[in-house]
Amino acid sequence: MKMKIGGIDRRSVGLLTTFPAVCHRQVKVKPSSLRVLLKPYEYYYCLNQSVAMKSPLEESDVGISCYISPLPGFRGILKQRYSDFVVNEVDLNGNVVHLTSLEAPTEVNQTTEEHQLNGNHDSEIESFRALAGDSDANSLKEFIDKATATSDGATSILLSSTSDKLHRTAMHNFFKEKLNFLVTDTVDGPEPSSKCIRVRLNSGASSKKRKGRGDNTPYYDSRGSDHWPDHLGKFLRFHLCKENKDTQEALGLIGKMLGIQPRSFGFSGTKDKRAVTTQQVTVFKQRANRLASLNNRLIGIKVGDFCYVNEGLVLGQLHGNRFTITLRGVVADSEDTVKAAADALGKHGFINYFGMQRFGTGSVPTHLIGAKLLRGEWKEAVSMILDPRDGEKDDIRRIREYYKESEDIDGTLRQLPRFLVAEKAILQCLKKSPGNYLQAMKAVPRTLRMMYVHSYQSYLWNHAASMRVQKYGTEQVVLGDLVYCNEESCNEIDDSEFEGLGCNDSSEINHLDEVDALAHASEGNCTSVKVVNIEDLASGRYTYTDVVLPLPGSRVIYPQNDIEQCYQDLANKGVSLTESMHNIKEFSLTSMTGAYRRVFGKAKDFEWELIKYKDVSIPLTRTDLDIVTKANKTHNEEAVLQGEQLALKLSFTLAASCYATMAIRELLKTSTSVAFHKALNQ
Repeated sequence: MKMKIGGIDRRSVGLLTTFPAVCHRQVKVKPSSLRVLLKPYEYYYCLNQSVAMKSPLEESDVGISCYISPLPGFRGILKQRYSDFVVNEVDLNGNVVHLTSLEAPTEVNQTTEEHQLNGNHDSEIESFRALAGDSDANSLKEFIDKATATSDGATSILLSSTSDKLHRTAMHNFFKEKLNFLVTDTVDGPEPSSKCIRVRLNSGASSKKRKGRGDNTPYYDSRGSDHWPDHLGKFLRFHLCKENKDTQEALGLIGKMLGIQPRSFGFSGTKDKRAVTTQQVTVFKQRANRLASLNNRLIGIKVGDFCYVNEGLVLGQLHGNRFTITLRGVVADSEDTVKAAADALGKHGFINYFGMQRFGTGSVPTHLIGAKLLRGEWKEAVSMILDPRDGEKDDIRRIREYYKESEDIDGTLRQLPRFLVAEKAILQCLKKSPGNYLQAMKAVPRTLRMMYVHSYQSYLWNHAASMRVQKYGTEQVVLGDLVYCNEESCNEIDDSEFEGLGCNDSSEINHLDEVDALAHASEGNCTSVKVVNIEDLASGRYTYTDVVLPLPGSRVIYPQNDIEQCYQDLANKGVSLTESMHNIKEFSLTSMTGAYRRVFGKAKDFEWELIKYKDVSIPLTRTDLDIVTKANKTHNEEAVLQGEQLALKLSFTLAASCYATMAIRELLKTSTSVAFHKALNQ
C-alpha cells in the first residue's frame, strides 16, 4: 500500500478538508499510543534563572506546542536503526546526491612530486642522518619506503622533539631543498617547551596566504608544491556517505589520514549523526586516488563519485535534503489512523518550528546562554558553558566539577576532550587574561558563539509561531500578517550576512556540528515581505503558506496584529528588540539584520508506505552504503511481508531551513526528543 503526493501521483490522493489549528492543553494518554503531555502555550520565560535548567528541555519550553491537524497521532519509534533515518542532500540544481562509485577516475599525467617520490633517496637520507641522527633518519627512510610501496600507508611522521629553534629551522630548510615532495610543520612536543617537526607527503597544494580581515577567500591548509596540473580544477569534489558520525567528525578522520587540516574541506551543510547520510564535499588540491585508497580503512564512512572543480563548497549551497524515514513499532487504533495521518501531513504540511536540536541536547539550553550574551552578562554566560551539567557522561562531569572546585585551568585543559571546543577556547583565554569573561566568549569560534544568539532568536520565533497558529489558525491569511511578495512596496533585507544556511536535522549542538549557525534565511531568494492589507485579503492573492514571521533584527518589520505584542512581551522580560544593552555589536540584536521564516512547512515529493516485518534486525531501507558495498542486497521478503509488526516508511524533500523532526512530530503527536524515542526503544 503506497501513496504519493507532491508531483509524483496526485490522482491517488483523496481530498481532505482543511483542519483548524490545534494547540493542545492536554493530550489524553492511551496505552496504545504512549502520547506525551504537552504544556499549553504560554509566555514561558526562564532567562532570569541563575542556574541551568535541571530537568530535560521539553518542546513547550522553546515554544513548540501546536499542530496543524486535529487527527490523532500514534506510537512510532524513530531511529531504531541508523538506516531508519536516511538523508540525501539535494544540490542547487535539484539533484539528489547519492554515492554510486568508490573508484577514482583515471588520471593521465603524473605530478612532479610523484616522480620524485618514486626515485632513489639514499644520498638524501644519509645527509639527513648527519643533521638529525640515526633515529630520525631511520624513521624517515621507513616512511618514504612505505609511501612508495603503497598509497594507503601512514601519511605523516613526527621527528624527535627539541626546544632548539635554530635546529628545527635547519631541518625545515633541508626538506625544502633536498626532499621537496615532502612538507613539514612544527607541532607541540611532549614537554611544555619542546616542539616536534611533522613530516607529511605533499598534498599538491601551494598557497600560504592567510585569510585577513575583509578577505572572503577561504584559508585552506595549502602548504606544499606549486606543481598542481593546470588541466585539473583546484578542488576535488566527492560524495561522502557516513553512518553514525556527524559531518565534522567524518571529515576530521579523513583529514587526519590525509595529513591536512579540517579547513581544507568545504560542504554545504552538516548532516545528522544518528543516521545514514550522503552529501557533497570539496577538498583543496587533493588527488582522487588518495581519497579512494582510504575506503579500505574507513569504518562507517565511504567516499566516491570524484570530480575536479574550480570552486569549493561553502555553507548554504544546497537546495534541501531528501529524507527516507522509517518509523518502526507502529501502534495505532487502526491502520486507517496511520493512513489518515500520513495523508494529512502530505497535504497540509506542518508548523515550521525550529527543532529541539536548535536548543542543544544537554541540560544547558543554548538560548539561555544566548540571552546572557545579549544582556551583557559575560561571566554568567561563561559559567553556564563551563559548569557541571545534568545528563552528561561521568568523565566529562568529573572534569567540570574539578574546574569548578579547583579553578585549575592547566589541569582542566589537560583533561578536556577535543570536542569540547567552546570550553577549551574559554579556558585558554582565561589563562592568558584572568577575569576577562567577554574576551573569553570572543575566543570561542565565531560560528559556535553566534549559535547561542541565533538560538535565542529561534526561541522567540517558535513562541510567536505558536501564538499565530493558536490565535488565527492555519486556514487563511489575516489582516496584518507578513507574507513573502515580489512587489516594489515590500520590505527587503539583504541576506548576505547570513552564512551557513543549511540546516535540517543535521546535528546535535553540544559539538561544533551546527556550524550552519543561521538556518534562518534559507527560504530560497525570498527576502521581501509586506504587511497584508484589506485589498490583499479581498484579492485572495496570498495563502496561509505565504505567511512568515521575523527573526528579530534591526531591519525586519513585525506583523501589524496581535503577534507583534507576543514578541514584545517575551523580549521585555529580558532582552530588548530595539535597544542594545551594551556596546558589543556581535552580541546585540540591534546589530543583526534579522530574517524571515515561513510559519508553515510543506514536504515535496511526499510518499509513504506501510510495511509488515517481524525482525528488528532486518533493514527496511537500502542505503547508499548498502549499495556500494553490496551489503543487504535482498531482504527476506517472507520475513518482511509476513511479520506482525508494522512500520511506516516516509520519503520526502524539505528545504534546507526545515526540520524533519517537526514533520514527524505533526504525524505522531508525540515528543521529538532523543530521550523519548530512546525510551520507546527499550
